[in-house]
Amino acid sequence: MESTVLSLRMDGELLDRVRRRAARSGMSVQDYVVRALVKDDFDARFEAAVDETERFYGGS
Repeated sequence: MESTVLSLRMDGELLDRVRRRAARSGMSVQDYVVRALVKDDFDARFEAAVDETERFYGGS
């Protein structure tokens, strides 16, 4: 899979919190942020699929 660079700007307080969470998970900050983005993307796609299924089957 091809990768692309994404640059983020965040304040020091947020970065410290992200570093602590990443460390607790045994991850780098980069891996932690990517995991959070992937999870958010999955959640959004899953919700859209559920909505589409409910429309198709006429759910309430």
